[in-house]
Amino acid sequence: MQASKRILAVLVLGALSGAAPAADDEVVVYSARIDELIKPVFDAYTAETGVKVKFITDKEAPLLARLKAEGKNTPADLLITVDAGNLWQAEQEGVLRPLDSATIKANIPPQYRSAGGAWNGLSLRARTIFYSTERVKPEELSTYEALADEHWEGRLCLRTSKKVYNQSLTATLIEAHGEKQAEQIVKGWVNNLATDVFADDTALLQAIDAGQCDVGMANTYYYGRLHKQNPGLKVKPFWPNQGDRGVHVNLSGAGVTKYAPHPQAAQKLLEWMTGEKAQRLLADLNQEYPANPQVAPSAEVAAWGSFKADSVPVEVAGKRQAEAIRLMDRAGWN
Repeated sequence: MQASKRILAVLVLGALSGAAPAADDEVVVYSARIDELIKPVFDAYTAETGVKVKFITDKEAPLLARLKAEGKNTPADLLITVDAGNLWQAEQEGVLRPLDSATIKANIPPQYRSAGGAWNGLSLRARTIFYSTERVKPEELSTYEALADEHWEGRLCLRTSKKVYNQSLTATLIEAHGEKQAEQIVKGWVNNLATDVFADDTALLQAIDAGQCDVGMANTYYYGRLHKQNPGLKVKPFWPNQGDRGVHVNLSGAGVTKYAPHPQAAQKLLEWMTGEKAQRLLADLNQEYPANPQVAPSAEVAAWGSFKADSVPVEVAGKRQAEAIRLMDRAGWN
């Protein structure tokens, strides 16, 4: 991380001092993905095209703040982050430029793209229900909404509402049911808590395995990581809402920055990342699903079973994020 920050400082200093921009065979990426989940993708692109990819890793908020502060002097060509809510926010802040790419449109379904063309998904994760294989029968489960029923009183685990993943899930509840009914559902979840909310999905899944609670909601890739470490994990995923709107799906994604020094090179990299080779890498590295439906998930991920995903555009997560945060606060979800 410190090395990445030093690289960023050098790049910004060069840009502000009027230094010549990087060569056309080079792309600079601001990335909110941890290094080991993105570096192999960039290395593969360089090996295939000869184009070097310099990337700076940081959290979403600092990267967005840097892009806004740097303005026309930014060295960044591409922004990569997670959750559609963060990508929507970047678009609203004016740091991304719209693209009209036939390649991206052909590879990525419209619900996983910005309507304005400013960003698109690269890999998908389902935020689904997980249950104890010792204390819950799959036939007891049905929908996200049903977890608010008295049947689950004292049996539910939740991650903190401060995490954007839960804010996005709640935003889609508002979109599906309206604010009043969505608030009733969320209050039901809070009333059914078995213990205090967790800081991360891994701890939540471990709590289900240990018997602290019987059900919870988490992103599939956290389960994939944990199950790989502990094949005897007494937890399985359940795909809810298969009789109506489907499973809530979110994504990691990217967009070309508004003042990219090399917008064409950045677009080529982004387009390549939606193709088969990169999609397999992106998905397999973090046990996610490819955003390109023509590319199959890994055998390990496929073994969890297939499901119908919610077709609502994921940018709803951003549009309704502020509403979702206020609703969660009123419901007492900490």
